[in-house]
Amino acid sequence: MGCWDARRERSGGPACSSGPTRIGDECVFQEKDGRVTINVLFALSNEKNSGFFQTGKIFETFEAKLLHIESRMRKKSKDDLPELEFFMRCEVQRADLDVFISSLKRVAGDVRSVCITVPWFPRRMKDLDRCNMLITKFDPDLDHDHPGYDDSEYRKRRAEISELAFTYKQGDPLPTVEYTAEEISTWRQIYQQLRSIYPTSACSQFLDSLQQLEDECGYGEARIPQLRDVSAFLKEKTGFQLRPAAGLLSARDFLASLAFRVFQCTQYIRHSSSPMHSPEPDCCHELLGHIPMLADKEFAQFSQEIGLASLGASDDDIEKLSTLYWFTVEFGLCKQNGEVKAYGAGLLSSYGELVYALSNKPEHKPFNPEETAVQPYQDQTYQPVYFVSESFEEAKLKLRKYSANIKRPFAVRYDPFTCSMEVLDHPSKVQRALSQMRQDLKTLQNALEKLSSS
Repeated sequence: MGCWDARRERSGGPACSSGPTRIGDECVFQEKDGRVTINVLFALSNEKNSGFFQTGKIFETFEAKLLHIESRMRKKSKDDLPELEFFMRCEVQRADLDVFISSLKRVAGDVRSVCITVPWFPRRMKDLDRCNMLITKFDPDLDHDHPGYDDSEYRKRRAEISELAFTYKQGDPLPTVEYTAEEISTWRQIYQQLRSIYPTSACSQFLDSLQQLEDECGYGEARIPQLRDVSAFLKEKTGFQLRPAAGLLSARDFLASLAFRVFQCTQYIRHSSSPMHSPEPDCCHELLGHIPMLADKEFAQFSQEIGLASLGASDDDIEKLSTLYWFTVEFGLCKQNGEVKAYGAGLLSSYGELVYALSNKPEHKPFNPEETAVQPYQDQTYQPVYFVSESFEEAKLKLRKYSANIKRPFAVRYDPFTCSMEVLDHPSKVQRALSQMRQDLKTLQNALEKLSSS
């Protein structure tokens, strides 16, 4: 489900909250139904308990819902009495916000917070049920240039398959589609032609994974693979899994899914009159372009890191990240054994553009995230510029450095055991994460010691 026009979405899509936005002196973390979740830090003297009871009364008066509370001792100087510092996350009415903070300042000291508004993002995998905003610019019911616009039977079939994705909820069995003889014929034409050019054009990781898919997952020209089989294959190889998508998703929703190692995948196929080109993602684009690369561990990590960088990012940063995705995951080239090879799904699912991209006609530039993120791109014709990475590892390191400069009041860490996102927005959370990393490093150190002594 890899292509979208982030520029169109930004100018014409629905507005969403993004940072930074200042409201008084508090940190607005999230807003829903007129209530905001805020992070507040303040200090109370340890000399008497009256300040604590007074702050409690303020929380009660404003009907603040406590979500998290921590305290620790602090001492400002040698002569000062010890104080208790509190960190609280609570939910209050937005209309009461200024008065609530002012009231706290009257009874507590050093009331402070980081003042940034953050767009909503999924914290648990089941939250992906909310990441389904569609961009309709390529919808065959609306786009006169779509190959299926004048074919009522195709549009009806497309709607039937899309409905399977609309009704899907996280945890449901992945839906199966009984493809027609015409649909399988379209798949066969595409598979045969692309398979003939892959050995000289695709990167080695793609070729290795495609061979595994053919050996273990029923890939071939005779049938269109089912999402259920492909998802099980990916889960075993790299931890990625598939989720049915009804169409072209917004950049924010699509990238958020990648953070959980979930790939949103369409199941309908392009119109039979245009087998070698589709104006939108379809199952040929997903299954032939994306899936083989997602079966490679290094590339799967690269894809997830783009998703992690998107969580809570501003609209401007989402546009830049989606452009980076466009020129890497969709239309990326890399060097292997002194030759330029394709790893982008948009290339590997389009015979014409794959040949064009590897010719001397377009401009080839070294992959540089700062430059790539603002490069204009084409979604109607071939790209005039392609970016070439020295390796996936180099691209991943450059992307990681770029992502570190995205302004957010927190970091995020994916927990693969609970399939949830941990928001690192307080020192105690970072300490717990570091503790776990130290344990992991100790395990690796022990392994090295055993190997060196054997």
